[in-house]
Amino acid sequence: MRAVIQRVSYASVKVDGNVAGEIQQGLLVLVGIEDADSVEDLEWLSGKIVNLRIFNDEEGVMNKSVKDIDGEILVVSQFTLHAATKKGNRPSYIRASKPEIATPRYEQFKQQLSIDLDKAVAAGIFGADMKVELLNDGPVTIIIDTKNRE
Repeated sequence: MRAVIQRVSYASVKVDGNVAGEIQQGLLVLVGIEDADSVEDLEWLSGKIVNLRIFNDEEGVMNKSVKDIDGEILVVSQFTLHAATKKGNRPSYIRASKPEIATPRYEQFKQQLSIDLDKAVAAGIFGADMKVELLNDGPVTIIIDTKNRE
């Protein structure tokens, strides 16, 4: 699984002009799923996201997690995170899972985030044409790949 995590003051996702999910202070998580991703990957990634200390403490040091600040999470599926760009100029998405595999993993991931955060998470609609709006705070943007656990 690949995730792009952005610390936000606000984020929303619309489908067909209607708000599917929105949050105030917290994290916007764009997530891409590939066939090799397991339940262990989504559990590890969820725990990592919820506990990332990227919010400022009282001294202005990034020392608090989204859970510590009682923040929110908006998760949006994004198969393009698995784009292969090595050859040519047209990205290949061959590594991104097809909906029959990715949809259940995405739903499990949302559920795991909700469990780890101890509250409901907002979300986009898998496979839909979505419009994402955000106010990146910092800006702070972190990329995590479960296959490269640095």
